[in-house]
Amino acid sequence: MASLGQTIFWSIISIIIVLAGAIALIIGFGISAFSIPEVNVDYNASSESLRCEAPRWFPQPTVVWASQVDQGANFSEVSNTSFELNSENVTMKVVSVLYNVTINNTYSCMIENNIAKATGDIKVTDSEIKRRSHLQLLNSKASLCVSSFFAIIWGLLPLSPYLMLK
Repeated sequence: MASLGQTIFWSIISIIIVLAGAIALIIGFGISAFSIPEVNVDYNASSESLRCEAPRWFPQPTVVWASQVDQGANFSEVSNTSFELNSENVTMKVVSVLYNVTINNTYSCMIENNIAKATGDIKVTDSEIKRRSHLQLLNSKASLCVSSFFAIIWGLLPLSPYLMLK
């Protein structure tokens, strides 16, 4: 049976390891947030429009629309993007609307900052709507840091009962 002193000692060591991992995450990522966008047909608009929303991003990302049919087209003239600060006053909600879209075309809403790139694709036909989203981490240092932190914690968790009992 572990003594009270040993239990306190290993509890403090565990807290230090978790705090070190949290600090490593902050250093690796910086203070950041990212989320996958959801792209929908905007039925509230006067013309055929698409609405791309992502609930949390920081730092402020760029938003670019692309089309499978009109490759290389600049959609900045026919889109409107806004960034709304969330209630915690740190992250922002990204909302982008693309106007004058055509049926039977696939559109992509790409949101990117220095940490991540998220893409939401939508194809609207006369009979159906197909959606696809994906997220890519751009900062390899940050992704390595996250995976290392969880690998260390995962490796130490099975040892914690033995360490406290000695």
